[in-house]
Parts: sequence; C-alpha cells; structure tokens
Amino acid sequence: MDQTDIENVYLSGQLLIAMPGMTDPRFEKSVIYVCAHNSDGAMGLVVNRAIDSLTFPELLQQLEIDPAAGNDPVRVLFGGPVEQARGFVLHSPDYLQDASLVVDENIALTATIDILRAIAEGKGPANCLLALGYAGWAAGQLDSEIKSNGWLSVDADADLVFGCDLDEKWERAMAKIGIDPRMLSDDAGHA
Repeated sequence: MDQTDIENVYLSGQLLIAMPGMTDPRFEKSVIYVCAHNSDGAMGLVVNRAIDSLTFPELLQQLEIDPAAGNDPVRVLFGGPVEQARGFVLHSPDYLQDASLVVDENIALTATIDILRAIAEGKGPANCLLALGYAGWAAGQLDSEIKSNGWLSVDADADLVFGCDLDEKWERAMAKIGIDPRMLSDDAGHA
C-alpha cells in the first residue's frame, strides 16, 4: 500500500477508541462508532456513555408515542456534542426504512420518529441503541486527530456496539486490539 492509499483509508463501520491522553472531557474514555467517514469529514456516535437524566419511556412520552407493554428498555446514550436534541438509532439491519443509512452488513443508522414507534411497538430491530447528538469532524479533522495520537481504531462488532456494559466498553475495545491502556503514553511520537 503506498502513501496515497494510506491517506485514503476511511473508517466507516469502525470503532474509534479515545487514547488515555484525550484532553476533551466529552470524549475521555469514549468508544465511537463511525457511521460515515469520507473526504468531506466524519460522523459517529459515542456508544458507551449513558444519559441518566432521560429514559426511553420518558422520551416516548415527550414524543407522544405509546410504548407496548413488556418491551425491553432501550438506554438513551450521549451520542456526541453536536445537535444533542436530535436522536439517532444505531441498529441491526433487520429493520430498514428508505431513510436508513446502511453502514455495513451488520449495522445501519436511522434518524426518524418511525423507528422509535416501531421499537415502542416491539417491531423494531433486534439490536439497537438510541443516541442523542453525534460526534462530527470537518474534512481532514479526524485524520489529524488520529495522527496526533488522539484515537485508535478497531473493527466493530455487535457486542461492543450494542452491549449493555457501558462502563467496560473502552477497556474491552482496547483489549480487542491487544492493548493494555496502562501501558500507553499520551506522548507517543515525541522525543
């Protein structure tokens, strides 16, 4: 692979793992699923930070959607600092709408109220998470942050993306690429 190929590698469908020296507190120890990454920029959702001040039933009530009895609770996550009032459902591709973005063969993204209704009625996707807000990067910004030792990337899997163990996802993502976070320096590449 030559330098041009390396510079044109996009991370859609990958997980970003915040390095231990991440200086932005909004992303400290975060794991972000990259929904889109191209020459125009990148967009992703934090998949390991809950919003404790809002439950899924409360959100449904605000949207005047009646939940079906006996539904599994869906956790509401902090997806990122951009457009925090906007909801995004990251889900398995067994539920798709015209407005869904199929990221890869295992994960899709839908940001319509119809998917919330389907989930409330028990007719939604088998795996899903609801995130309010997203993480966004301008053209070249994510690449620059990776080069300056802000992020690592790893292949996504359903357990890391949809698993309920939010507090352990960062360590598990690090372990997936064989890294012990205690052994990392946030000064890599500096003499």
